Amino acid sequence: MPRRTKIVATLGPATDDPVVTDQLIAAGIDVVRLNLSHDSYERHRRRVELMRERAHAAHQEIAVLLDLQGPKIRIGQFTDGKIELTTGDNFAIDVHCPITAGNLSQVGTTYTKLADDVNSGDTLLLDDGAIALQVVTVVNGRIDCTVLVGGPLSNNKGINKKGGGLSAPALTDKDREDIRFAAEIGADYLAVSFVRSSDDVRLARELFYAAGGRGGIVAKIERAEALNQIDDIINASDAIMVARGDLGVEIGDAELPAVQKHLISRARALNSVVITATQMMQSMIEHPIPTRAEVFDVANAVLDGTDAVMLSAESSIGRYPVKVVEALHRICVEAEKNVTRSGHRLDSVFGRVDEAIAMAAMYTANHLGVKAIAALTETGSTVKWMSRIRSGIPIYAMTRFSPTRRKVKLFRGAYPVSFDVASTDIHEVNREVIEELVRRGTVRDGDLVIITKGDRSGVEGQTNIMKIMRVGEHRLLNED
Repeated sequence: MPRRTKIVATLGPATDDPVVTDQLIAAGIDVVRLNLSHDSYERHRRRVELMRERAHAAHQEIAVLLDLQGPKIRIGQFTDGKIELTTGDNFAIDVHCPITAGNLSQVGTTYTKLADDVNSGDTLLLDDGAIALQVVTVVNGRIDCTVLVGGPLSNNKGINKKGGGLSAPALTDKDREDIRFAAEIGADYLAVSFVRSSDDVRLARELFYAAGGRGGIVAKIERAEALNQIDDIINASDAIMVARGDLGVEIGDAELPAVQKHLISRARALNSVVITATQMMQSMIEHPIPTRAEVFDVANAVLDGTDAVMLSAESSIGRYPVKVVEALHRICVEAEKNVTRSGHRLDSVFGRVDEAIAMAAMYTANHLGVKAIAALTETGSTVKWMSRIRSGIPIYAMTRFSPTRRKVKLFRGAYPVSFDVASTDIHEVNREVIEELVRRGTVRDGDLVIITKGDRSGVEGQTNIMKIMRVGEHRLLNED
């Protein structure tokens, strides 16, 4: 059986060699991520062009996800490059301090409204929580603090407020430029950082579409306040990302595992897609094998039902970008052997015919011993609904549209197939579908296959037929 959980790999200097690109494709990546916090447009453009060129040569579909930087709130720089803070020290973040003039007593910040968002008693976390400061007073833009947890602090480290509440907008001026770039290169997905509400998602989609983009929107869940509006955010987006770095800093590391499980569950319950990200295989930046804790982390995300697991620095700058993908593949495949069927939506009322067909196909497949499902699709919607159901049965998204084939690469258990409905005879189409699956080695004589399609081929949202066929008989029977 093919791996059902998808692998998102971030591109960077470690993947720029065409040989490495070919090896990553062979290892099984499904989506590539470009982090717009780093590098120039030209470098990102070259990486996309190389990946698409090599994927085409390998007859593979690889989706492209562009990840916006968002309003990463940072301290300024120190005159000596770094300082050492000791627990109990007094230290200030002052919006009026020149951005390059930090010292042992104070530092500036890139976010000029920081003082408006904090009060006495708040805790500020720097450098992903490595440094903790308790706010004592806030006067005229100066935030005087006591150091709760000390250590080394260097230039441009991030600032988080424990519990959330920083009001910086999700989209910066840079993000708006980056959205235009994402549309220009035809990104399949656009990830929006530090989403606070569904309005952030809708604005990003509006700007993306206005620039000519047609990809999906991924809401990155990394702010504490997003958790209070999570259903609205999920419904407004095409996928969510459990961005465990900043989210873990804001809510606390002990709460993160339960929150991750909840986010995966809500995304699937609301028929959305979910990516689990951040430090999944962090040790493999430097080492050729993962730690046992990392193996368990990935496996648990798979068992919880995540659609995809994501690599960041492990693939972009790590020493072993191919080995880490191979390790992820092995872990996912083994974990998937223990996934049971779900009772997802058994009590639901469906609002659309194509949605009802998708659910009926999965219920039938899980109870009839079906070997494969072939969904003739224009947009991938039917395939997305099917992929929300826990099952070991592969779902083949058969479509003539390459954007749709790339889109479904993020859906758990779904696999794109280039298929053009050349014949208007529905019986001939059925035979062609079965023959394609036979050619792929997916099914053989005697196997049962479910086909879903519309009686008006090539029309969006018209899936209204589910047909069960037995391989072999499709060559012999004269169907009525």
